[in-house]
Amino acid sequence: MNWKPIAYFVVALSLIVSHQVACGQDQETPNIVLIMADDLGWKDLHCYGNERLDTPNIDRLAEQGLQFSSAYSAAAVCTPTRAALMTGEAPARLRITNHAGGHAGGFELPGIKLATPTWNRYLPLSKVTLAEQLKDAGYATGFVGKWHLSHRRKQDGAPSEESLRPEHQGFGLNAGGCRFGGPPSYFAPYGIPALVDGEKGEYLPDRCAEECCKFVKANKTKPFFLCWWNYSVHFPFQAPQDLIDKYEQRKGPGIENPTYAAMIEGMDRSIGQLLDKLDELGLSENTLVIFTSDNGPFAANVKPLRAEKGYLYEGGIRVPMIARWPGKIEPKSKTDCPVITMDIHATILDICGLKPDPSNTPDGVSLNRLLSQQEDLTRDAIYFHYPNYAFHKKNRMGSAIRSGDYKLIKFYGQEEDVHELYDLQADIGETKDLADENPTTRDALVAKLDAWLKETDAQLPKRTGKR
Repeated sequence: MNWKPIAYFVVALSLIVSHQVACGQDQETPNIVLIMADDLGWKDLHCYGNERLDTPNIDRLAEQGLQFSSAYSAAAVCTPTRAALMTGEAPARLRITNHAGGHAGGFELPGIKLATPTWNRYLPLSKVTLAEQLKDAGYATGFVGKWHLSHRRKQDGAPSEESLRPEHQGFGLNAGGCRFGGPPSYFAPYGIPALVDGEKGEYLPDRCAEECCKFVKANKTKPFFLCWWNYSVHFPFQAPQDLIDKYEQRKGPGIENPTYAAMIEGMDRSIGQLLDKLDELGLSENTLVIFTSDNGPFAANVKPLRAEKGYLYEGGIRVPMIARWPGKIEPKSKTDCPVITMDIHATILDICGLKPDPSNTPDGVSLNRLLSQQEDLTRDAIYFHYPNYAFHKKNRMGSAIRSGDYKLIKFYGQEEDVHELYDLQADIGETKDLADENPTTRDALVAKLDAWLKETDAQLPKRTGKR
């Protein structure tokens, strides 16, 4: 037998396998890049309908992947959404229901005898995070940007703030993650304790992109999990002058605040740097990229949605979400299936062949088969719980449920709770309350919501007035 052809074949096969490993192309261990913007609204992207905004790189993700029109953040403010993403548990179950620096438990608005419950300001080290599970499975893990899960108050008896940062929650790299909800400055010197300052005037999104690119390059021969949680577009509103000047020329509906618009494009531009680096390194084909936001916008035109960050109306919790995975996700695909932050956690575990940690109670479901359009997601409802007041807002404490096309909001009152019911298919702007007109649907959803609040042992506001 002539062994030379066989030998040549074996050598060629080994070279192909070596090349795939070197390029991070092992299909059994896909890379994961999870990009989360801060305070970015559902309509704050060109691909989501704001044609006066230029977001070519995020639009590129939508062109190459699956765009969600009914994606929801786990909460109307940032800290609970971030904790939900890390653990897969709903904010109600975690008892992390408000942004970390928010009002203390027992807070009452003047004249309203309704006190907020006690809640946790940080993610305890006892919780097993997504990063810890992936790290144990052999993934390189990197965190870049805003963490906001390590806030502490001395009177709470919490561990030190430094001990609660990403590097103690499963991440091998932490560039920028600390207790801060927003940066003191978007231009160096940043004043962020977990990030070494660059040259004066360096722009934070560009610096974060540089940290991301260095991470993926350093780990191109092994599977990696990169969390890039942008500080953008959180206050303070700061952007490169060339972009501000550009949007000053476009000021009008959709561009009410040119600096805010400039921040969005600045963030998009930095995301493009990472996407280009993935292409350059030959990593894009085996990398799942997920882009989303932690809640609605702080101050933007949310039309046709109602309200904004801090509210349980659609403007506060409906967010953009895009997933790209070449060869697995059909390009230019769209879905109106309602999904929520905890689903991202469940999806990543599923794709990586991992089960939820036994210490965590899964509140999300895997979107794996939805991503590949093998089947639609079947779920009865998604839930929200916000028994708090947001800073700088006039929200009402409440909980909510979306089931099918209907959404019910339960507002907690001094004497009795108030329920509002909306048909989102017919009325996405939540302008017509159907609670009295459709009592059968209202009562059914109230019962489901109350059962979920009981199951999660959700903390509820306390009536403090005389009965």
